[in-house]
Amino acid sequence: MNLFKLIAAAALVSMLGACSAAERLGQIGQTPQLSAIENPTAQAGYRPVVMPMPEEEPVSYQPNSLFRTGARGFFKDQRAHRVGDILTVTVTIDDKAQIANQTSRGRTSTNSGGVGGVLGSIFGAIVPPDISADASIDVSSGVNDAGTGAVNRSESLQTQVAAVITQVLPNGNLVIEGHQEVRVNFEIRDMVVAGIVRPEDIGSDNTIDSAKIAEARIAYGGRGQITDVQQPRYGQQVLDAILPF
Repeated sequence: MNLFKLIAAAALVSMLGACSAAERLGQIGQTPQLSAIENPTAQAGYRPVVMPMPEEEPVSYQPNSLFRTGARGFFKDQRAHRVGDILTVTVTIDDKAQIANQTSRGRTSTNSGGVGGVLGSIFGAIVPPDISADASIDVSSGVNDAGTGAVNRSESLQTQVAAVITQVLPNGNLVIEGHQEVRVNFEIRDMVVAGIVRPEDIGSDNTIDSAKIAEARIAYGGRGQITDVQQPRYGQQVLDAILPF
């Protein structure tokens, strides 16, 4: 049964590859066609976005007032401060580290002993005449150990990510989290930023530097064909984990 499934899967892959090749052959000499504009909510796999939102405030109007409660005023501070607000995080990483360690250790010891008197005469009678009983025991040992290590690392990254306020702590600090995905051909670059910021550190242009994020969690990686070929195969990773040498 498993053999039949493998054969069916191989046949399906071959058919799909043939269809793709035929489609590419039919487009020779023609410009790539743009995708039609369609309703995104009607596409397969669509899921509505659910984000944390502030509590709703009842709308009320004050007598002789031109503004309602919760309205954005012209002179109001537009920096993010509530759950669901968006701010821009400027990620700047420029780290360099150079570490060099060198250790050297040595130890030498020598012990000797001999027997004399009655024990010496007895011992001298049973050993060959060319061996002296005065130095019948001689022990020496030596230990030398040397080690050298060096670390030379350089990392540089500069980009911007829009983050959403997910929580307002009791002391007024803001918990933020932002995700950014960029797909180029068959490779996806993923950027994740999370942490805690002070409202005072948010600039007038609603941006904050990554160095001012407490408990910062910044991840930049990718997935796709390029990342896949850069990683060792699963079998090699298993062997690297279990082999003692």
